[in-house]
Amino acid sequence: MTSTAAHRPSVADLVDRLSSVPGREGRLTHLETLPPRAAVTADWPDWADPGVVAGLRARGVERPWRHQAVAADAAHAGQHVVLATGTASGKSLAYQLPALSGILAGRGRRGQRGASVLYLAPTKALAQDQLAGIRELGLDVRATTHDGDSGRDQRDWARDHAEYVLTNPDMLHRSLLPGHQRWSQFLGSLQYVVVDECHHYRGVFGAHVSHVLRRLRRVCASYGASPTFVLASATVADPEVAAARLTGLDVLAVTGDASPRGQVSLAMWEPPFTSYTGENGAPVRRAASSETADLLADLVAEDVRTLAFIRSRRGAEQVAMTAAGLLAEVDPSLPGRVASYRGGYLPEERRALEQALRRGEITGMAATNALELGIDVSGLDAVLMAGFPGTRAALWQQVGRAGRGAQDALGVLVARDDPLDTYLVHHPETLLGRPVEATVFDPGNPYVLGPHLCAAAQEIPLAADELELFGPTAPAVVDQLTAAGLLRKRPRGWFWTDRRRAADLADIRSAGGRPVQLVEGGTGRVVGTVDASSAHGTAHAGAVYVHRGETYLVSELDLDDHVAVVDRAEVDYSTSARGVTDITIVAERDARRWGDCRLAFGDVDVSSQVVSYLKRRQPSGEVVSEEPLDLPARSLRTTAVWWTVPEHALAEAGLDKRDLPGAAHAAEHCSIGLLPLFATCDRWDIGGVSTALHADTGMLTVFVHDGHPGGAGFAERGFAAAREWLGATRDAIRSCACDEGCPSCIQSPKCGNQNNPLDKHGAAALLDVLLGEG
Repeated sequence: MTSTAAHRPSVADLVDRLSSVPGREGRLTHLETLPPRAAVTADWPDWADPGVVAGLRARGVERPWRHQAVAADAAHAGQHVVLATGTASGKSLAYQLPALSGILAGRGRRGQRGASVLYLAPTKALAQDQLAGIRELGLDVRATTHDGDSGRDQRDWARDHAEYVLTNPDMLHRSLLPGHQRWSQFLGSLQYVVVDECHHYRGVFGAHVSHVLRRLRRVCASYGASPTFVLASATVADPEVAAARLTGLDVLAVTGDASPRGQVSLAMWEPPFTSYTGENGAPVRRAASSETADLLADLVAEDVRTLAFIRSRRGAEQVAMTAAGLLAEVDPSLPGRVASYRGGYLPEERRALEQALRRGEITGMAATNALELGIDVSGLDAVLMAGFPGTRAALWQQVGRAGRGAQDALGVLVARDDPLDTYLVHHPETLLGRPVEATVFDPGNPYVLGPHLCAAAQEIPLAADELELFGPTAPAVVDQLTAAGLLRKRPRGWFWTDRRRAADLADIRSAGGRPVQLVEGGTGRVVGTVDASSAHGTAHAGAVYVHRGETYLVSELDLDDHVAVVDRAEVDYSTSARGVTDITIVAERDARRWGDCRLAFGDVDVSSQVVSYLKRRQPSGEVVSEEPLDLPARSLRTTAVWWTVPEHALAEAGLDKRDLPGAAHAAEHCSIGLLPLFATCDRWDIGGVSTALHADTGMLTVFVHDGHPGGAGFAERGFAAAREWLGATRDAIRSCACDEGCPSCIQSPKCGNQNNPLDKHGAAALLDVLLGEG
């Protein structure tokens, strides 16, 4: 492994050391090594500004790589481009070269703003990283960020003077577009729009961002500007299709990667079963976070610069604390070289951590995916992933944080006690040598489209010939908004009629609207935030919340004021909510027969209510008690995929009626766990309901539904890939090493019925019947 410290081991030696520690036998299930790749360079374009080229050369870029030159040439010529090359392949240069050259070439005699650039990133950290890179070029370019961390003076300066504004879709939606008259000079001179890490815009969030970009195009056109869009992602499938859906434009895809790459090794790692038992006596594997903390401590002790990705904020805190404690037993000076990083920290805290990691003052960092996207942290050697990050795209994005440049790199995927993770570490072919998933989102979702049509009408009255910009369903949605009194038809188009800001109708980051603030009792300090849609399950009275190593108990949840009151407390347990769910079929959009069975996709109404929460002793996970809750029921109209099996087919397969509820329930759980392998979603984005006799179908039915109003495209993708998806579900159940079912196959952490009843063998037999193999 390339490193400044000569004593650090090679990748092969490092993997051998990690896996040969006494007691770790059998945990390494697979090791895949990708060979290094040589670079292919090109000449600097003739149109490139000499000062920009000189600045890049001063940073060590003697010549651009071929894909950088191709993408930059296309953008300079006015072609919309999506650059889809690997992590650390220098995508920033491909858009900075034409963007910065355009700014310098477009200036008036007195340096007036003649051309401007808008850069969009999904995270503040990435925007800050990009700004630092621009400033390092030493150019006389007026660049600044415009986000939630920016003060009033900085925002005003950005609007009035900046040439290169780095922001995010939220600020574009809530600040720039509603206030476009004040931004008229900037928007009227807009030459380039950069959409970085565009694969991040998927599901409901992706649908929102697609309409924010359409609103941007419309406002720019009103000021006489038609900017060129440049999109970038290391991990987007069918990039020209995804980019076109996101922007509504024809986009050229540049996919040939000519950058150098060191050897990349990816290890699959499965924690062992513990002596503890979980719900209903099921065996429990050691937590992926605990295993990752051990590996992080080992790597830091070896002076291997490591980033550990943890799926939850609480988990990132815990992994960092555990690793530091283990290191303290080795050397008192080592714990200070480990830190955690996640959303919810103050801006100055995040910036300080990012800089400490870059400088090498921190050797090991446990982070949420806030550090997944594009941040150039050079010199990292290894990446640990506590659980599959949800998609192949995200996995390679995280692995790519190590080995930037031509360094060798190690990635370790530590499986959670989860059906998908267990399946992947024993079926590595499903991850390796396969393309990343298609980006799934539905711009036509009326729950998403409606608020953006209102926002567009408030920005500039909507004309009939502009509706095409927002997709084929826009006319019908405009008619619905007009009938509801939100829009008013006039000869010049549709006008917004409400006194509220229309942009407030769409919270593009949160499916549940304005987030709930967690406020410390007594001090009034805001500790963190949670989505309103998940507050019932995570911020109810009695819930445990962790922030920067401090544990808090929620004493009160006020959904009307979007506030949860918390108090510091030292507890030895965690909490998880339990609820009840009912589902009704509203309309069927598509269906197909599988022999006597039937698969369908359509619209459903889902009613759910959190009724209690479990206290689990840590670290064993043992259930201590169940506490009741009195929270209101919530209703959701969304999309679902469902399948039915008639009674005679069940009887012919020898399935006992008494076992059917457990079999259907187990099949539902595992199918939810496996769907993220076929649709770009997380298991928490989807839900399910199963019953041996559903009122709407009259037979055994299993539903898997999107967890967002109007749907997010996940259930539809499940319907399209149903045979492969449900076949993998059956295989995952059959191949699990447990006897009667466990969290690695049929148990779910989000089950509202405490994982009861469940029938592992009945579920496999039921899926055989469905797949026509019974």
